[in-house]
Order: sequence, then C-alpha cells, then structure tokens
Amino acid sequence: MPALTWSVRAVDGALSGETIYRELLADEPAVFWLDGSLTDRGVRRVSVLGTTTEEVIVRDVADGDVFAELRELLAARQGAVPAELDEVFSGGYVGYFGYELKALTGGEAVYQAPTPDALWMWADRFVVIDHDEDRSLLVAVHPPEDSTAARWLDRAESCAASWWMSGQAEPAVAALDLEAHLEQDRETYLAGIDACMAALEAGETYEVCLTNRVRLPAVEDPFEFYLWQRSRNPAPYSAFLRYGDLAVASSSPERFLTVDAEGWAECRPIKGTAPRSADPAQDQLVAKALAEDEKTRAENLMIVDLIRNDLGRVSEPGTVQVPRLMAVESYQTVHQLVTTVRGRLRADVDALDAVRACFPPGSMTGAPKIRTMELLDELEWSARGVYSGALGYLTVDGRADLSVVIRTAVMTPDETVVGAGGAIVLDSDPAAEYDEMVLKATATIQGRTE
Repeated sequence: MPALTWSVRAVDGALSGETIYRELLADEPAVFWLDGSLTDRGVRRVSVLGTTTEEVIVRDVADGDVFAELRELLAARQGAVPAELDEVFSGGYVGYFGYELKALTGGEAVYQAPTPDALWMWADRFVVIDHDEDRSLLVAVHPPEDSTAARWLDRAESCAASWWMSGQAEPAVAALDLEAHLEQDRETYLAGIDACMAALEAGETYEVCLTNRVRLPAVEDPFEFYLWQRSRNPAPYSAFLRYGDLAVASSSPERFLTVDAEGWAECRPIKGTAPRSADPAQDQLVAKALAEDEKTRAENLMIVDLIRNDLGRVSEPGTVQVPRLMAVESYQTVHQLVTTVRGRLRADVDALDAVRACFPPGSMTGAPKIRTMELLDELEWSARGVYSGALGYLTVDGRADLSVVIRTAVMTPDETVVGAGGAIVLDSDPAAEYDEMVLKATATIQGRTE
C-alpha cells in the first residue's frame, strides 16, 4: 500500500457539529460523530465527525479475528501525520466492537446479534473540532495522487461560513411506558437476580452484571433522536454512528480504554449509580450516600481488581496503578461512582493487544470474568450486540479512545433496542437492582421520537 498524505486546512473557531453533519455528511452512507461538545474537556476536549471513501469493515465472530485484522490494516497505513493532529485525532478507524466478540477473548458466542459484531470505518475525510483551543481542522487522508481529496476539502471549506449556525429543531417526543417494552419483565428479571444470588452464595462468582433489553418501535430519524438524546443526557462519550440502515446513538459516561502516545493505557470503570435530585441539598446528600454505600463500594472495588488484572497482562510490571478510587461524577440525570486504573503497555504490545486483554469491559460482566460470562449466557435471553461492547477510535499512530457502550440506543428499520443492567452482589436488594436497571434505561430514552 502506498504511503498516505494528510491534507489539513484550519478554520478559526469551534464549529457546530450538528451543522457539519447536516451540510457535509447527511447524504453519506457511513458517518461518525464522536461528540465532545457538551461535557468536561478533561475527558474529551475534541469532537470528530467524518466519513469514509472505502468499504466499511463489517464482521461477525464467525468471520475471524477482527482485532488482528485491524492491527494489520493500521500497520499498512503509513504516512507523516501532521503535528497539529498529534494530540487530537490523527486518522484511523472509527467504530465499535460488539459484546459477542467475547468469543475471541475467552468467552463463547452463545447468541447471534442481528447487528454486526464489529463495524469499523477508515476515517479518511473528517473534521476535528477542538473546543478548548477554539479551532477546527478539515482533514483528508489520501494517496498523493488522489484529486478527490482536494475537492472534498474545497467543498468543506466552502461550507464553513454557515457552520456556526445551528438550527436544531426539537423533535416531537411521545410518552412511553418503558417497562412494558422490557425483554424480560420484572418477575423474570427478579428471578434472574435470584439465580445470580445462588451462584454468589455457591462461590461461583463475586459479582454479576445482569442485563436486560428494552425493545421499542423503529425511530423514523435516528439523527434527530441523537440530537434529542444529547440535549437531555450529555455525557463524556456521546457518539453517533450511522451505516446504511443501522444507527447507534450513545450517551455513555464510561471510558473503556484509552492508550496515549507514550503507551499508557487507562480504564475508568463505573460501578454505582444514583438518580439526581432537583433539590440541590438533597442532590448533595444522594451523592454523599452513593460515595459511602458499602455495597456500592464493594461492587466498584471488585471490578477495579478485575481491570487491574486485565491491564496487568499487557503492562510493564509495577506500572499498574489506581490514581483515582471511587470518585463521584455527576451527570444530568445520574450520579456515578468512577475509578481510574492505569498501566504502561509493554514494548511488545499495542493498543489492540490492550483492547483484547480487557474485552469485554469488566464493568459489564462481573468477576471472575470468564465464569461470570457463562452464567450470564444462561440467564439472558438474547445477544447484547453493540451494547456492552466498546465504541470509539483506533489511530494510525498507535493511540486509542474507546467508551463502554451503555446509555445507548441501537436503531434499525425493525426496532430500537436499549440495553441496561446492574451489578448483583451478595448484599443486593433485588427490587432496588431492578429499579436501577430501569433508571439506566430511562436515562437513555425518556420517550421516543414520533
């Protein structure tokens, strides 16, 4: 494969992601928006929107090792990345790994998802919005002789004058009895919790992330749904992906894995969720109670130990650390208890090795991971699909930034599916666990677009 060229044009100001989508990307068959515009810049200070001129990688477990395939493809993409892209997004693949890829990392493929197990777009036409620096970059990655790249940049630049204008319309929202659309109703889910408790008492597992799915009618306009979702539940890892008839709208607050240019890998598992209160004093009490709850802290600590073990398999000895343990982070609808786990990758491994070692996210399985996934396969009725997987980017210069796919709607012409769940431990109150699962689903979709 010939060496690639990065053509970059700078635009003053942080442009409107919504308007970029409408003006430049709406007619493309494959589109991504990794959205950092509405949240703390310490987590994601940039937004990246774009498309691809190449065939999208769409794989199921039966198609082979997609982790290895992506490694080979990234290794073949050679070129001099401009310095201005080093700390933002330098180009690479954008997409997701679905939960059923656990069959490549020690689990089994018990159910088959109706959506692809992996979907990745080669990002060779994209816009980087740097919210902190108040600037935007128009980027095309291409072979040196490719004249279509310059034409795309010309078109993007000619649209720039209108990109500060955002005419977001408020989509119509209908009231929804969410519990009526659960795949497993209250009685069934509570019976599953009882089975988890029996396994816990028998010593088969220490923690089980039992999940459920809400199955809703199809959404007429997935992008309008995403705009509605992000306005009500902004989150550090908000994202929108569209490929053909499949669309994914995510308001995830949870980092699965980042790998930086120096080889430091970081996970930020969430275990512990409480609803926000409109009363400021009561809201502070809720957050304090979450931080001090013994059962919640036990949940978080067990997953932290699991992730320390996962990262330890690919990190230099002695580098795995926990710089932030069980901190309360507050979002528009919920408080969450979040821990940061870091390790420096060994010289002989890369970002995809780190993904494989940590996948699926431990916060979505429980501990120990392999046995707990077997229990989940027995208790859940269907494939999790995109939900519980990882979504984000893998760059040509060895970096990665991936979220845990939670608070996410997966939309097709047949239905809209939202997954939700919670960690079951010996101290769990089954009724409270059911309510927490419903709360998480509600945070994703509090109604639906008509």
